[in-house]
Amino acid sequence: MTDDTDRERAVRDAVDRSQSGAPAGGHVIRDRFSADEIFQRIIVAADHEVTASRRELLASGLAAGFAITVTFLLYASLYASTDGDPVLSALLYPLGFVFIILGDYQLYTENTLPPVALTLERLASLPPPCSGSGGWCSSPTSPGGALGAFALASTGVLSPDAALAAEGFARKAIETPWWTLFSKAVFAGLIVAGVVWVDYSLRDSISRLALVYVSFLAIPFANLYHVVVSATEMLYLVFIGELSLAVGTTQFVLPVLLGNSIGGVVLVTVVNYFQTTERRLASARKAGRKRQLTVREWLLGSFSESGRWYVPVNGHEDD
Repeated sequence: MTDDTDRERAVRDAVDRSQSGAPAGGHVIRDRFSADEIFQRIIVAADHEVTASRRELLASGLAAGFAITVTFLLYASLYASTDGDPVLSALLYPLGFVFIILGDYQLYTENTLPPVALTLERLASLPPPCSGSGGWCSSPTSPGGALGAFALASTGVLSPDAALAAEGFARKAIETPWWTLFSKAVFAGLIVAGVVWVDYSLRDSISRLALVYVSFLAIPFANLYHVVVSATEMLYLVFIGELSLAVGTTQFVLPVLLGNSIGGVVLVTVVNYFQTTERRLASARKAGRKRQLTVREWLLGSFSESGRWYVPVNGHEDD
């Protein structure tokens, strides 16, 4: 009887754990994850991302930038064809983000949570390692969006009415006070990081699709600002010769970037971290706190030749 029970437990554990050790099923209720289990899944995903090569991150970031161009294109086109109807014009706005999140592309606002989670657990140093997803996921996205904005500005993809609508998006933002842009971006960052957190609690594509669609639909509905979309809108105006890059960056993109970062990192990542318990260590690290960076490594590891900047969740520690 004991042997049968042990075998049943072993089979259940194998089913409820992925190959990386992350929970594949909830401990209490199999189709629901606790906050600790969600955090464990995020840590393992971040551990995988931070070891990706620069070539992989570059290509993934470029793909994310191109996907954002699709959002910008469809938003402007529907805005023109619906005479600016605030609901109908936004119906396809989430499509680029569907490509990004379900396609696992690297986009800055969608990748603030996993690297920061590694840092909070002292598995990665402060600031987040520039060689991992904390730095490289964001750098190729703007060139991808810039190429897309250049294509829209220099070809006939946008109709004349859609081109006027696309031009109006950035103009409206430039005329918005800096503090208002920042505040709106904070709420957008909260929504985006919330999507990432909840995404790791889901196990099927249909649920993830519904989550992404509804959540990102809230951004145009509430007239909020997402930094990569905002950068693409701004660059479109630059490419048609109606705005200087310096003005667009300082008066539009910068406040949105800061707002998204604070909304995503402080209001979601840090708060959700502190609602977890010590049980989050159960599968996030095989050796518990022994695998954490020292305080010196945590603070200076990415700048120090002798200190480590990263401790892998699975496998061998860096020397």
